[in-house]
Amino acid sequence: MKIKKGDKVVVIAGKYRAKTGKVIKVIPKEKKVIVEGVNLVKKHIKPKREGEKGQIIQTPAPIDVSNVKLLCPKCGKATRVGYKIVFDENKKRQKIRICKKCKSEI
Repeated sequence: MKIKKGDKVVVIAGKYRAKTGKVIKVIPKEKKVIVEGVNLVKKHIKPKREGEKGQIIQTPAPIDVSNVKLLCPKCGKATRVGYKIVFDENKKRQKIRICKKCKSEI
């Protein structure tokens, strides 16, 4: 998956289109991500003890990866993610993510 935890993304499709947020969790098996403040669902919680009140809590639900685009930290635009292969001093191969628009390292 090209989007990682902690990335800033913008939603490009659906009810929350044009909203931005930080990726809280990535679910690679389902190809979904959970974005902060996007796709909020209400969860009803029963009271655990007698005399306590029940609550309604809003939590973010997963959204499909195809509906989000990475925000480049350098140019600030929504962009696709590319990869560049770099060899370090020990001749180990590393894949580095790059912005397709400004070609900077992410």
